[in-house]
Amino acid sequence: MADQSQSTAAVPPLEHKEESNFWLPLIAIILATFVSVLSSSLVNVALPKLSTVFGVPTTTIQWVVTGFMLASAVVIPASGFLSARFGSKQVLLLSVIGFTVGSLLCGLAWNDSSLIAFRIFQGLTGGFIMPIGMAVIYTIVPRQQIGLAMGIWGVAAMVAPALGPTLGGFLIQYYSWRTLFFLNVPVGIVAAAASYFFLKDGVKQTNLKFDTLGAVMSVIFFGSLLLALSKGQTEGWTSLYIVTLFFISAVSFALLLWAELTAEAPLLNLKVFKNLRFSASTLTAGLITMAMMGGTFMMPIYLQNVQSMTALDSGILLLPQSVVMALMMPISGKLQEKIGVLPLGVVGLLILGVTTYELGMLTADTSHLWINVILTIRGFGIGLCMMPISTVGMSSVPKELINDASPLSNVTRQVMSSMGIAILTTLMNSRQYLHYYRITENVPSYSDTAASFISALSGVLAQGGVDSATSSSTAIGYLAGIMQKEALVRGIADTFYISAIPAFICIPLVFLLREKKKAKEQSSSEVSEPASASAGADMNTAAPIKA
Repeated sequence: MADQSQSTAAVPPLEHKEESNFWLPLIAIILATFVSVLSSSLVNVALPKLSTVFGVPTTTIQWVVTGFMLASAVVIPASGFLSARFGSKQVLLLSVIGFTVGSLLCGLAWNDSSLIAFRIFQGLTGGFIMPIGMAVIYTIVPRQQIGLAMGIWGVAAMVAPALGPTLGGFLIQYYSWRTLFFLNVPVGIVAAAASYFFLKDGVKQTNLKFDTLGAVMSVIFFGSLLLALSKGQTEGWTSLYIVTLFFISAVSFALLLWAELTAEAPLLNLKVFKNLRFSASTLTAGLITMAMMGGTFMMPIYLQNVQSMTALDSGILLLPQSVVMALMMPISGKLQEKIGVLPLGVVGLLILGVTTYELGMLTADTSHLWINVILTIRGFGIGLCMMPISTVGMSSVPKELINDASPLSNVTRQVMSSMGIAILTTLMNSRQYLHYYRITENVPSYSDTAASFISALSGVLAQGGVDSATSSSTAIGYLAGIMQKEALVRGIADTFYISAIPAFICIPLVFLLREKKKAKEQSSSEVSEPASASAGADMNTAAPIKA
């Protein structure tokens, strides 16, 4: 009996040691995630500069962003199979190395075609980093600490896009565009070294068969859908090109569903969506991402096109919300372990919805202080709700299905993010045209108000030595510019109103994420019984299955 008690008592320190070993692998995953996500947002602000450097139109250089986005999205479905077949460490390490090499090649690009080709290579290799990194975290981190771990990881996954405009604007203004890519190389080398030394080899399932039909259909579906969403505004939503892409995506989606629901070992295990909490979490996180686009995508357009700020100045103005978001991610993860996801989700979504709605009050001369305060409070709300909502869904999935759930979660968020940008861009442009039409109706060129403005401005220009014909046409053009800017402001404001809707829609969905009381009581009893630590570990692994 004494020997038995000694052996039982010896178990908890060993388990505690194993549980504390996840921090070093977590650092490696955070570094890899940060550099891959940051790269995509850095390049967005550099497109005008790249267009000028290579002497190509914006529609051509846009493929630097579009090609990377498409390439990284189409490989996500295969991440679960590759991770199970070859080991998560090997795939993540090769992905980081490939992304780093791609960054170096992008920095050495000699023309627009080579840059686009290297960006596609960068996306194909780096697309595995996010889903595999997330899957590894849920595999190595104990469930009672997953909230804190995901909160820290969320700093890289969610804040890097917000930091991109600031850092990208600084590098473009004071250094060469090549530094946008060279910056990734040292960070990528450190991330690759950390992945090699800190991550452990996973179990490899060598008998897995590759779902060829599912892979082909997923590439066609996600590629055609995301391409249609990204090019719809420039090509026209009713154009033959875009309609054809949507038709191809619809047919391939139907074939993808058939292939994955009938295959013995599907590439995308859609049956994971039978887990209600995972499905609700994935949908809610996607809607939050769409709501976030209102500030992340629309605010730089407002600051640069309406208030004539540089990319660097607008990035600095948007920086405080990124800092607050970064601080709140780990805090919300820790709070989730104590008070649950429901209060954090409801409060965070209310803050996100209300502040996004408040941004609809923008005018052409809105003060920067007001914008900064609203955006900072908004960042607080996003940081409060985003990671707990994402974490609770993935935590409800059994560990053996994590490699299946992570690609589904990431590719859904990618599609909804692109869909959000497409919807907001289309809405902004349509509302801008509507408001401009209404303004011209209220202030026609022959009205007394317009005539007096044109006459006064023409007089000022004439006093400066400008002939009457030039001064009159200049005054008319200036008045049209004022009207167009006002129409743009009102269009952006309307877009903010609409982008607040997904946040409010998410609030009822949060109630589906509540943990059952039995699961909470079981978890607390496991923590309070250190003598039976080995049994507690088994129960902790099984608890998400019951939930």
